[in-house]
Amino acid sequence: MKTILTRGLNKGLRVTWTLSKVIFPITLIITLLQYTPVLPFFIDVIEPLMSGIGLPGEASVPLVLGFSLNLYAGIAAIISFEFTVKQVFILAVMLSFAHNLFVESTVAVKVGVRWYIVILIRLSLALISALTIHHFVPFEQTLAQYSFEEVQEETVSGVVNVMIHAFTTAFDSVWGLAMIVVPLMIAMQLFRDLGWLDVLTEWLSPFTRLLGIKSNAAMTLVAGLTIGLAFGAGVMVEAIKDDHVEKKDMYLSFIFLVSCHAVVEDTLIFIPLGIPILPLFFIRLLTAVTLTRIVSIIWTRFETNKQNI
Repeated sequence: MKTILTRGLNKGLRVTWTLSKVIFPITLIITLLQYTPVLPFFIDVIEPLMSGIGLPGEASVPLVLGFSLNLYAGIAAIISFEFTVKQVFILAVMLSFAHNLFVESTVAVKVGVRWYIVILIRLSLALISALTIHHFVPFEQTLAQYSFEEVQEETVSGVVNVMIHAFTTAFDSVWGLAMIVVPLMIAMQLFRDLGWLDVLTEWLSPFTRLLGIKSNAAMTLVAGLTIGLAFGAGVMVEAIKDDHVEKKDMYLSFIFLVSCHAVVEDTLIFIPLGIPILPLFFIRLLTAVTLTRIVSIIWTRFETNKQNI
């Protein structure tokens, strides 16, 4: 048992170091950009496009913050404005599909998936879902009732204070990563060495078959579904290597997860915004299953045609 724990700990520290080399600089840069004209510039650019998806101009603020930072930044911006329930629902769906793009798309490279594919899929899903809800889903035009008060963030001013804040935020991100990844890597080592991984794989095999993914990618899917892309990437890297996941299954797993990662946690945090969360959950889940299945069928047919040539 001691050998298993030591091996898991070493893997966890190694993965944390690998991912921190991505997460730390990206978090640092994005945090610094909040105090420059860059984010306001992007807000000005996106604002004229809002009416096309049924949103007012001020909705560009939570979208830009959520896309570039995380769901919490987007939610904090949402409660700063008055939106209807439908508008908040559209924002919630868009942010669920496309949040924290810089960090989560960059760590995708560590798994072996091209970053621009991740960004393209997530932004496309956000836009298509917004257009669909705006034009085809009826909502009463009532104002959303938030169940918490607007939180005023402490203002950071001065170059030195901004730099300290940015570095502190980046270090906190790495520390949070270590606190999640290291225990998970130890747990994964236990699962493998004690044979529990085979049991988990068997349980999930009907679901992986539905997606067109081989069952040895089960751990990759579990990691992404439960803890998300950024923190789950380290687990995915090791799972892909140790479980000998093929390129096709790796891409299909990631396509599923970019639509549906951390789906329970990411859905529950929208409860205080006063929107129906079950539809939000099922939109992400059904979109992920459908998209992955379509890509799997196309990929398989392409491989078959290539072999027949």
